[in-house]
Amino acid sequence: MITRFRYRAVVPACSLCVAGLLACTPVPATAAPAAGYHGTVRPRGGEPAPPALRAAVPAPSLLYRSGVQVRPRRGAPELPDVSALSWLVADASSGHVLAASEAHRPLPPASTLKTLFALTVLPRLPSGMQHTVRYRELADVAEGSSLVGVEEGHRYQVADLWRGVFLSSGNDAVHVLASLNGGWETTARRMQTNARALGALDTRVLSPDGYDAPGQVSSAYDLAVFGREGLRNPDFARYCSTAQAEFPGDGSPYAIENTNRLLTGEDGVAPYPGLIGIKNGYTSNAGNTLVAAARRGGRTLEVTVMNPQAGGGFAVYEEARALLDWGFAADGQVDPVGSLDGLRPKARPAASATPVAAATSGAPDDDWSGTAVGAGLAGLGAGALALALRARGRAARR
Repeated sequence: MITRFRYRAVVPACSLCVAGLLACTPVPATAAPAAGYHGTVRPRGGEPAPPALRAAVPAPSLLYRSGVQVRPRRGAPELPDVSALSWLVADASSGHVLAASEAHRPLPPASTLKTLFALTVLPRLPSGMQHTVRYRELADVAEGSSLVGVEEGHRYQVADLWRGVFLSSGNDAVHVLASLNGGWETTARRMQTNARALGALDTRVLSPDGYDAPGQVSSAYDLAVFGREGLRNPDFARYCSTAQAEFPGDGSPYAIENTNRLLTGEDGVAPYPGLIGIKNGYTSNAGNTLVAAARRGGRTLEVTVMNPQAGGGFAVYEEARALLDWGFAADGQVDPVGSLDGLRPKARPAASATPVAAATSGAPDDDWSGTAVGAGLAGLGAGALALALRARGRAARR
């Protein structure tokens, strides 16, 4: 029995135990209702509270839903009719996704995958670097690939090769740059690592030039992530917005032109006002794909369109045009359905000088700090009780 314990020894120990247990007790759900898209919270008085406000940026899971995702406000313009298997419209500055359809559907990307190739390799190779092309660097270029005309034995600046990649979608230039980057397989691995670091989890890289390979896929979401990240690189932004350039050839250079018709206005496709560029692609397996960005009225919008099912070979440009028009017209009239930063790994927070016990949270399932503090206090109480028992035992023995 411990009825003969000293009051001043027992009370502090028990107090600490009780404090620990109280700290571990979950906060009632009615204490801090979470905001959602819909729903009514009923407080203790029984009267319904006003509907919770819609979240500014929903959880990433919303963009994994099938079908069109859009959150229009009253008076917002109607979305255009788009036949692409997958598409997305985003604000390039904030990363807010304004509307999308099948945003995470895995599809062959064709040459739009060159955006990830450029993100990965551009920082590693100085633009003024000179290189003489060797035969083995061109030996594995796939038959039927798009080419800019890189020749064995010719000396090129790295900047020339990048213009060949962005304007002519030259797979021969990609092979040479990949060789300078450590080789084809090494470049594919680095691209894959880079995609994961950017939160582009749908992308599987097998062929750095985007040429069809079994199992190689990306998504409208991932390609928008790559395009937006590319615009932050001055070299990328300059190359992707170049409409025409000269490429070195035997004896004299020759003219090359960007294959993005929204930029050049070729083949009867009207150029889009304020278009920044980025990248288009095509293979028989992927169909037509496009990542495009345009600036108007201080806003920069980005669209991805993958494999339109109607309208012919240039439908990818017209559907991108319609989505850009809608995005600019819908300024301030739609709530975001996601974010291009939504899947990017979060940086570890720096150590805080605020005591852990001072932290509060309305979501106990997501915050372990209160539980940790409670456990610590309970442990201190138990330790104090054990010391009291030990002291009493020694006194009894005396």
